[in-house]
Amino acid sequence: MRFGLVVNPVAGLGGRVGLKGSDGADVQRRARALGAEPRAGERAALALTELRSRLGAGLTVRTAAGAMGADAVAAAGLRPVVVHEPGAPTTPADTRAAAAALAAEVDLLLFAGGDGTARDVLDVVGTSVPVLGVPTGVKMHSAVFGVSPRAAGEAAALMAAGGTALRDAEVMDLDEDAVREGRVSARLYGHLRVPDVPVRIQQRKVGGSVTSPASVGGIAAELRRRLGPGEALVLGPGGTMRAVAAALGADVPVMGVNVLDRDGRLVAADVAAARLEETVRKTPAWVAVTPIGGQGFLLGRGNQQISPAVLRAVGADRLLVVATETKLAALGGRPLLVDTGDEELDRELTGHRPVLTGHGRTAMYPIR
Repeated sequence: MRFGLVVNPVAGLGGRVGLKGSDGADVQRRARALGAEPRAGERAALALTELRSRLGAGLTVRTAAGAMGADAVAAAGLRPVVVHEPGAPTTPADTRAAAAALAAEVDLLLFAGGDGTARDVLDVVGTSVPVLGVPTGVKMHSAVFGVSPRAAGEAAALMAAGGTALRDAEVMDLDEDAVREGRVSARLYGHLRVPDVPVRIQQRKVGGSVTSPASVGGIAAELRRRLGPGEALVLGPGGTMRAVAAALGADVPVMGVNVLDRDGRLVAADVAAARLEETVRKTPAWVAVTPIGGQGFLLGRGNQQISPAVLRAVGADRLLVVATETKLAALGGRPLLVDTGDEELDRELTGHRPVLTGHGRTAMYPIR
């Protein structure tokens, strides 16, 4: 089977520094100035390492030169065959050119990036060749990505073994009108063909209606009850968490990670990972997150500011999962997911965990 790879080297660059995306040269310059380091190549290499472990080291991977693919292929111990030479710095035009060149030469095109990269691939590839995303972006609302880099490698290996069918999967784009209304939602941009491996390929983001403070009042009360004197509450992004904050008395950005005190006062809004790490090392804190509607991701999609360092400093027993019963029911029994970028931490977080659904109400739910 002929594999191709294209890497967006700057995908996910803005995540941990709180920029909510990495599209555009200005955002990328700002992210680097804030100390962001690219990880797309590292995560692409992890997917290829998993592929190599299952299919052997004799694979060749057609790709673009340097950071757009060849470096990751070599890091995984495989041989790159370069079909595109990008400019410097690389641009979305390079992604499209590399994907177009690879589409005619491969049986499966792997791409490492986020929703913007998926859109670029769709623009030039359409459904002419199967593709599979290695998740390296910030939000990744589309249903074309592995649930983790290793899962993407596993799915690619299964396809090579002839054990999977193909399906049309949604490429989603952030709905900016919904964000202005206080919701994190996405709209359909198009479809790509991906291996049909439900356990290893994520679902698309499903937008929900505006969550009112009244509907999460019991959850807010439970969070307040847990906070001791002088302790802080870190709230992840999303419409549910914004409604929780409102029930506690604070107005917070819908897409940011925010810090409240015990009395519901906003201590810090839209914080980046470095400041959050500093905060939780100085102040005892709890972290509250809610699963992404439809996908079930708790960590690693749109909330990279809650980094492994933050979670280790707080402690796994102080990670609180909150969701309305309606949101949990919409998952259809699928487990909650974590992809923090730290595989050891991901393993520590797996298992069953209580989900706060209201005042005095919890539901045990599996995390994978």
